[in-house]
Amino acid sequence: MLKQISTTAAPSAIGPYSQGVQAGDFIYFSGQIPLSSETGEIVGTTIEEQTAQIMKNIEGLLTSQQLTFANVVKTTCFLIDMADFAAFNNIYAEYFINKPARSCVAVRELPKSVLCEVEVIAYVSPK
Repeated sequence: MLKQISTTAAPSAIGPYSQGVQAGDFIYFSGQIPLSSETGEIVGTTIEEQTAQIMKNIEGLLTSQQLTFANVVKTTCFLIDMADFAAFNNIYAEYFINKPARSCVAVRELPKSVLCEVEVIAYVSPK
């Protein structure tokens, strides 16, 4: 059985998708870009500012399901410039201290011309 995730603690979907879907013991959260959940506007102009906002959005999604960053088992990170890799990692490492599995790729462009996007898969402990 699939359960759609919806919360005001993170930005609403900007297209025909949900914020996340729970399938069994895992939640697959849609990629987060640096949008304010209050205004829907892009937050920050630097890779550091945008990454910090993305982490805030991910935290909102996780918290809405009574989860933390420690529940994340896999991330996929998208950067428009690999020159930002070290600066991105500095912020990322502050949140993902449990070091989940990760892929990080450079892409040509992201929605709303942001600098980065992060999607996560979280494990939900069976009750």
